[in-house]
Amino acid sequence: MHTPVTIIGAGLGGLTLARVLHVHGIPSTVYEAETSPTARAQGGMLDIHDYNGQPALRAAGLIEEFRSLILEGRQAIRVLDRDGAVLFERADDGTDGRPEVLRGELRRILLDSLPAGTVRWGHKVSGVRALGEGRHEVTFADGTSVVTSLLVGADGAWSRVRPLLSDATPQYIGRSFVETFLLDADTRHPASAKAVGGGSLFVPEPGKGIQAHRESGGTLHTYVALTEPQDWFAAIDFTDPAAAAARIAREFDGWAPELTALITAGDTAPVLRPLHALPIGHRWDRVPGVTLLGDAAHLSAPNGEGANLAMYDGAELGKAIAAHPDAVEAALAEYEQTMFLRGAEAAAEGTQLHEFLFGDHAPHSLVAAFTEDDLS
Repeated sequence: MHTPVTIIGAGLGGLTLARVLHVHGIPSTVYEAETSPTARAQGGMLDIHDYNGQPALRAAGLIEEFRSLILEGRQAIRVLDRDGAVLFERADDGTDGRPEVLRGELRRILLDSLPAGTVRWGHKVSGVRALGEGRHEVTFADGTSVVTSLLVGADGAWSRVRPLLSDATPQYIGRSFVETFLLDADTRHPASAKAVGGGSLFVPEPGKGIQAHRESGGTLHTYVALTEPQDWFAAIDFTDPAAAAARIAREFDGWAPELTALITAGDTAPVLRPLHALPIGHRWDRVPGVTLLGDAAHLSAPNGEGANLAMYDGAELGKAIAAHPDAVEAALAEYEQTMFLRGAEAAAEGTQLHEFLFGDHAPHSLVAAFTEDDLS
């Protein structure tokens, strides 16, 4: 394999690709805008699925390291109504079908598995251009550049690589999350801790809802969902955390206090997370020397599949390159055709999940979906 692989983005997908390539003796370089592995908090819990995320880690030779990260009991699920009454509850069955780990810890084991110098930190992409014959030049904000004959955009929703392949841009889906954290909740916020339970909490209603995870150390990580235009959120001053939390909580007047406390008692400033998606079924014609993975390729409404799909994309692309070392274009074509299909399927499922969560029949639609899943 003589073609240097250049990966833009040191998220889970890009790192999985780099690791699978390394397992097969193929060098790569990952360019990341962040200045260090600890420059930014890496988000909360991820459920890693036995049909995509776990096979990706197995291909990366990291399944045992992954298992050491699992937080026991976090597969538990409960659905409450606005009064705090339990509508559905399922205990962690211990099967490891969707075990929960912290995103930052998962990223750490991927980083630790790569040769020193594989990731080049502090390289923010400022431009990408085609040079012909499958070669591309990537320019960085510091004025440096690199020329590569195999470029992979693993750079997320606002990918700088995507325009080489597609004119599509993510569009706001009409809903945003507001993220909050309660720390040491079992001691400091026992009612809220009891409401969340041992794993994941869903309290959905038409157009809005509260979702929370129990993380490590008694941390409760909450996403408050509201179906409102972006202008509505722009009118809230998020530089005033208390006022912003109070404004968001007003949308949940009359809800049980242990639920609204997940918003108003936060130990960190509330963070607005607008939700965007690419068109379902997003695809492109084969362009020599470049491809995409993860959110750069198939960003969709959040449905628990994003990180799993990114890692699976990375593993499948790495395996395809290794299987066709002298026919990289064949490898890319093979990878893209299956990636397009799974991305479209996951995006459609995500749209359906949001209907269960926030459609006219919530919360009963979500309870029905979970009940059918239990029976299947």
